[in-house]
Amino acid sequence: MISMEAMAAATMATLNLKQNPFSPLSSSVFRQHSGIVAPYSGIRGSPFSISRPISIKRPRNASNVLKPKIVRSVEGDGAATTAAVDEAIPIEKRYPAFPAVLDINQIRDILPHRFPFLLVDRVVEYNPGVSAVAIKNVTINDNFFPGHFPERPIMPGVLMVEAMAQVGGLMMLQPEVGGSRENFFFAGVDKVRFRKPVVAGDTLVMRMNLVKLQRRFGIARMEGKAYVGGEVVCEGEFLMAIGSNE
Repeated sequence: MISMEAMAAATMATLNLKQNPFSPLSSSVFRQHSGIVAPYSGIRGSPFSISRPISIKRPRNASNVLKPKIVRSVEGDGAATTAAVDEAIPIEKRYPAFPAVLDINQIRDILPHRFPFLLVDRVVEYNPGVSAVAIKNVTINDNFFPGHFPERPIMPGVLMVEAMAQVGGLMMLQPEVGGSRENFFFAGVDKVRFRKPVVAGDTLVMRMNLVKLQRRFGIARMEGKAYVGGEVVCEGEFLMAIGSNE
């Protein structure tokens, strides 16, 4: 037999449960005084035993309800990772600028090229005699667009190759490497492929790596790739010649 006191406590706990179904106090009072198993089930982590699912409605004007962050799944290297997207940050503040290891003034101190043929705006990674990564901001104001082509502005492939060669020059035109702006020349290209067109508004990211340096013959072999948005748009092998100071 269940005493009147236990029944009253169970009734109060039931009323409290209806008002706040997630209250651990109401569930514990219900179980301690009544010994009755609550006729609900299906809520994971619930502090009370239950037997069939219920639908609990949240109050419309609940000011203390926290809005969950938007979460998206990001695929990477075969493993799924979770990244939270903070919508409070405006889009213009989400993407940092490329670092400036060498700015345009330092580039002009190394390369002999000038307008309209200086095709490197910034160096973002620099290992003299080993590798270099630089960018070229492609804009509609570039002088080649009016003629290539008036109805569809596309950066000429030969200028992409020239820009990559200039990055190779930045990598090699250092006293410790053996080159100088007076005696370093673009000698040839091989296996050049253009994968996608480059248009006004793109940022051309170019990586050049030294493959072999033959000091005896004054020949430097390099391989290079150019990217837009992480996708390869141009690649090839490059040959540079180091002239004699004599």
